[in-house]
Amino acid sequence: MSKIQLNKRIIYVTGLPRAGSTLLCQLLGHHPDIDSTGHSSPLCPVLNGLRHQLSDSDFLLSQLDVDFERGYQCLFNAFLGFIEGWFAESESRWVVDKNRGWLGQLEMVYHLDPNCRMLVCVRELGQIYGSVEAQHQQTLLLDFPDHLAALSHYARADKLFSHEGVVGMPLKAIENLQDIDNWLQERLYYVIFEHLMAEPVTVMREIYQWLNLPDAPFDPQQLKVKPHESDSYYRFKYQHKTYPRIQPPVRHPVPQRIEAELRKNFAWFYQTFYPGS
Repeated sequence: MSKIQLNKRIIYVTGLPRAGSTLLCQLLGHHPDIDSTGHSSPLCPVLNGLRHQLSDSDFLLSQLDVDFERGYQCLFNAFLGFIEGWFAESESRWVVDKNRGWLGQLEMVYHLDPNCRMLVCVRELGQIYGSVEAQHQQTLLLDFPDHLAALSHYARADKLFSHEGVVGMPLKAIENLQDIDNWLQERLYYVIFEHLMAEPVTVMREIYQWLNLPDAPFDPQQLKVKPHESDSYYRFKYQHKTYPRIQPPVRHPVPQRIEAELRKNFAWFYQTFYPGS
């Protein structure tokens, strides 16, 4: 297969919900070489849908029967062309694409984009639950997309962190990333929410070094604010507001039983990202 590559350098932002991805995109947007809209992007599910649809196409399969190498190269070129077209409106070479789904697509991403760099946002799990629960208490007359409002606190946490839950699904994807080859894991950079909030200038400087980009100093108390993405899709339970300054996050109270269950069920997470906590 020919060595065609993307002209754009894409920074894939992904991770757990309520773990700072919106803030991270806001800060990336302060770099003069990076175009970061701050919004979640449909590019990942669109590419997945395209793969599913084309894989079921009898016409494509027949073409692959006749000349697999040529047919697959056409498929590869078409995916690259779609991605290039997606970012054609940006004048920057570096662009940000944010979607939680990238967590499960690292191998496909690397196949299409060998220069890929993926920023994965993580946060202490109890505080993720506490953040979601605090927002729910302010919007009790609206249900979650997966209808969790009528459940008890414990049952709601259980659903949130299940394998199909809004937290549990990306959490499982992060766990699965620990099994991939080390050379591919080098394409990942884990951004710890607590570190980002406490030392944003240091964290961003380290990220730019990892990206081989020059540093771009900024004032955490004077940030550029862009219109945040739509929250109605999430029933206003997972808001994505941006602010003109970084302030210490509120410490959410978490029931002891829920805290204990999270630490027991996701011991690997705490050992990996919060050793000694």
